Amino acid sequence: MKHLIRCAAAMLLLTSIANAQAHDHSKMMQGGAAATGDNASMEPVKAGDLTLSGAFARATLPGAKVGGGYLKIDNGSNEPDRLVGGSSPAAARIEVHEMKMDGSIMKMRQLKDGLEIPAGGSAELSPGGAHLMLIDLTSPLREGDMVPVTLDFAKAGKVDVQFMVAPAGAKSMEHH
Repeated sequence: MKHLIRCAAAMLLLTSIANAQAHDHSKMMQGGAAATGDNASMEPVKAGDLTLSGAFARATLPGAKVGGGYLKIDNGSNEPDRLVGGSSPAAARIEVHEMKMDGSIMKMRQLKDGLEIPAGGSAELSPGGAHLMLIDLTSPLREGDMVPVTLDFAKAGKVDVQFMVAPAGAKSMEHH
């Protein structure tokens, strides 16, 4: 329970700080085309019938122990798959979480069985919904950096994806 409260508090803090900060386009130019959010330079990753696109993480404050990761997963198969977790040198572990409203209270919880990617459908991991939690970060996630992540799927297996670090309040990789 303490872990859940700490994760929720960290995500709320990051969101409130991001909403208060101005958008700094000069930092985006430091990493070349990918850092500017030129989606043409960030090709989707194919793994069997899965296509992973728009992978990004939000920048974190110095000393933050958790971060969020987001992407879209399309499943071209007639069989469902399941995102069950992942790993990264940037964090001690990666878990699949979801945020849901319970009345007037936003609650976050780990999806112990992972997230289903429906047959012929897609799943979008986005701020305020299903997302990846990068837990016990080894260092802050800095805007413009790339974070290597290996996602684990029940059927597709391990899939390597590069997550672009967007501004702390980013809702997607568009415009970043």
